[in-house]
Amino acid sequence: MGYRTVRTQDVEPAPDRPCELRRLTEAAGLTQVALNRYSVEPGEEIPLAYHYHDEQEEAFYVLSGAIEVETPEGTFEVGADELFAAEPESPHRTYCSDDAEGAAEVLAVGAPQADGDVHAYEPDE
Repeated sequence: MGYRTVRTQDVEPAPDRPCELRRLTEAAGLTQVALNRYSVEPGEEIPLAYHYHDEQEEAFYVLSGAIEVETPEGTFEVGADELFAAEPESPHRTYCSDDAEGAAEVLAVGAPQADGDVHAYEPDE
């Protein structure tokens, strides 16, 4: 059996990101799911720009504040205690609007965890 607790503030933020990203996957000893916590100020984007995954399902749970998720079908507004989910091969770009009232705290979950699974999406294609 294996159990762990992780204090997110004990995980160093990833460098060179457009928002604060704390990668929790390794700290939690997870191998089948990717888990990240984002703190996104107004005008900041959650990495990775506009993208899609071949196999990975991705979900963004908003702990506080609000985010917007741009898709080819339109932009979704996702508030506190709401979840946005993207199936494989579904392009999306997630950000905190320039005119948001404050920062958003977001927990992102992706499974299965897969290397080389993410691809940039160009809306004009």
